[in-house]
Amino acid sequence: MRVSTAFNKMLAIVGASVAAVTFAEEGVVVTLRRPRSKHRCPCGWKTWSVYDRSVRRWRHLDLGGARCFFQAEICRVDCRRCQRVRTEEVPWARPGARHTKDFQDVICWLAQRVDKTTITKLLRVSWEAVAKIVTDVVADTIDEARLEGLYRIGVDEVSYRKGHRYLTIVADHDRQGAVVWAGEGKDHTTLERFYDELGEERTARLQAVSLDMGGAYKLATDTKAPHATQCVDPFHLVKAANDALDQTRRWVWNLHRTLGSPRAPWWKHTRWALLKDEADLTEHQLGVLHTLRRRTSVLYRGWQLKEGIRDLYRLRWPSHAAEHLDWWLCWAQRCRIPAFVKLAKTVKANRERILAAVELGLSNSKLEGLNSKVRLINHRGYGHHSAAAVIAMIYLCCGGITVQLPIDRVPKVLR
Repeated sequence: MRVSTAFNKMLAIVGASVAAVTFAEEGVVVTLRRPRSKHRCPCGWKTWSVYDRSVRRWRHLDLGGARCFFQAEICRVDCRRCQRVRTEEVPWARPGARHTKDFQDVICWLAQRVDKTTITKLLRVSWEAVAKIVTDVVADTIDEARLEGLYRIGVDEVSYRKGHRYLTIVADHDRQGAVVWAGEGKDHTTLERFYDELGEERTARLQAVSLDMGGAYKLATDTKAPHATQCVDPFHLVKAANDALDQTRRWVWNLHRTLGSPRAPWWKHTRWALLKDEADLTEHQLGVLHTLRRRTSVLYRGWQLKEGIRDLYRLRWPSHAAEHLDWWLCWAQRCRIPAFVKLAKTVKANRERILAAVELGLSNSKLEGLNSKVRLINHRGYGHHSAAAVIAMIYLCCGGITVQLPIDRVPKVLR
């Protein structure tokens, strides 16, 4: 059997055949021959007209221990549709790429599962090349249909780098919290970019948006989607109550420490007894709460206020939520605990949005889980140099993109 025939059967290249095989110092170079046909611009326009010709190489999957390269003649065409000179499209590589589709797909399949350093060692490619391949494949694969059928969405921010570098993540509540959009920044202009990309027609179909109690996302939603019901995420409200309680605990601890009380360390170590869920408390932590209750401590009243906020989401009948929240607001405004008085003002300003979340049962819990996954993706890459690289990884791992391995495309006869 001729070498070209063996490589034709082994590589199974669509739209080309093997003309020659050279064993060079850099690896195996496979020269390809294409049938005579019209040249295709990446925009889809076909022509016989050629602007110029050149020979190009593309890195392919390794053959055993040797690197493999595809080599073929490629043309530049003067595209009438694009109104400029562009390099023609070849069936085995994406436009502008110097790696074959099979090579890129294997890298993206691995990037969904392992860190980039492992990929560079396994496939003998640079870290920068892996990052660029992921970005290019995501741009080529991501489906515009992900923005269709959006009715209830969740919005949250996540830090991806030191120096207050944030990303805004938008997820679909009705599709298991899948990421539908990600952008750099966390101000109102960032979320407005999402609404602009969504378009007026699709934005008009939005029914509910769950977000935090900050003003940036509220401003963007009020401006671009005023008809949508805004829901304050329960996680952020309970977190604000926990922060108020912890701030009160530090104030009490510092007060005893300033007075020289020998019991000051005891007050410091009440933190977990105060912040943990009541159902998960240990016997020792329950004893701490009983001690605070007997001493009529301000911390025990703070703990009751915190649990009162949590009880809002434990109500058997959601129709009683407005009555419960009004009762809690009256209590918090008169409690004379500075942190909770301040929290009461915030809750009062967001009262309708809090009740809307209880009524609709919307929570960003899945989005918080996605944020943890985003942080893992960032740590797994040992940090990323640009927001675009992180966003590409988010779409690849959390955006529902399915990467097909080359073995799945090979006919069963050739396996």
